[in-house]
Amino acid sequence: MKDTILKKFGEVFGDAEGAKAFFAPGRVNLIGEHTDYNGGHVFPCALTIGTYGAARVRKDRKLRFFSMNFDHLGVIESSLDDLKAEKEAGWTNYPKGVMWAFEKKGFSIPSGMDILLNGNIPNGSGLSSSASVEVLIGYILKEFFGFEVSNQDIALIGQYAENNFNGVNCGIMDQFAIAMGKKDHAIFLDTADLSYTYAPIKLEGAKLVIACSNKKRGLGDSKYNERRSECETALAELQKEIDIKGLGDLTEDKFEQYKGAIKDPVRVKRARHAVYENQRTIKAVNALKADDIALFGRLMNESHVSLRDDYEVTGIELDTLVEEAWKVEGVIGSRMTGAGFGGCTVSLVKDEAIDAFTEQVGKAYLAKIGYKADFYVVEIGDGPCTL
Repeated sequence: MKDTILKKFGEVFGDAEGAKAFFAPGRVNLIGEHTDYNGGHVFPCALTIGTYGAARVRKDRKLRFFSMNFDHLGVIESSLDDLKAEKEAGWTNYPKGVMWAFEKKGFSIPSGMDILLNGNIPNGSGLSSSASVEVLIGYILKEFFGFEVSNQDIALIGQYAENNFNGVNCGIMDQFAIAMGKKDHAIFLDTADLSYTYAPIKLEGAKLVIACSNKKRGLGDSKYNERRSECETALAELQKEIDIKGLGDLTEDKFEQYKGAIKDPVRVKRARHAVYENQRTIKAVNALKADDIALFGRLMNESHVSLRDDYEVTGIELDTLVEEAWKVEGVIGSRMTGAGFGGCTVSLVKDEAIDAFTEQVGKAYLAKIGYKADFYVVEIGDGPCTL
């Protein structure tokens, strides 16, 4: 891939002199959904698919962007002196947002750049193509300009950019999982204080399979911010009765004891998901440590039911993928992953059942939804790197 993107860089920008190639992964969250902005735990891993980039420094303040995924848009130009979010700027708002955030954090970018990107994450799939781009750009800025930032800093700057430049009120999980990825490990992250441990994922005789619904979704215009607001209101109501910083501070029993403080039944459901999902995530990591993959799978299934019934972020596409997966012998667990409202499911499937899984689920999905789902057998990879 390195040779491919450097060759394309030369074609697009005249030559490839001074250009370097980079990679940042996508991510999938194994369990712990919509907990990251509620002070709970998440359990994501980086993937071996992601975003490739080639970049070089210019002598002026100009920014030139090109994406092989949107090559019909051609080269999109901007300037370091004009870093603002614009609808017509499209996908370039993500790299521009990271540059803006670096400047806001006190890292002055001395000169413009030519940047070419090529991602093999399906767009709008919920595997964090936007966070992958953000971490990649942060890593490129660090490498070219010698900024003293850790990969964890790059994650936080990426989140800051998405929140404050692009207006998506996302939590830290996506950028953190991508920036801190480790091969064959998932990250058990406490989003309340960013403490984390790596947990080895030993899937002897099984694989992770991503099913992409091909229903496009945009986080900014989805109900994501609405769910976040409902949880914040529920938290404020609970805080009048009990001293907690986030919904993730509550056990199931404590929640049941104090849930009467929440004045609206819909908010009760939203908060219940946040509390129970956090506890499920803790149990799931313990199950993996005990080599109890069957329990891990059951907790994945319970996670989906909660996201469907209490958080109401699944929709017919994701529900169909998961419910059909549950019918296939050899499926250990299956759930939606990501923000929901389209995007992907993640399933733990025994090796010998993978062909039957893709065939049966694919056929049922096409019959019910009217268009195809795509399936990816994925591996867990490292964080960003220079190629």
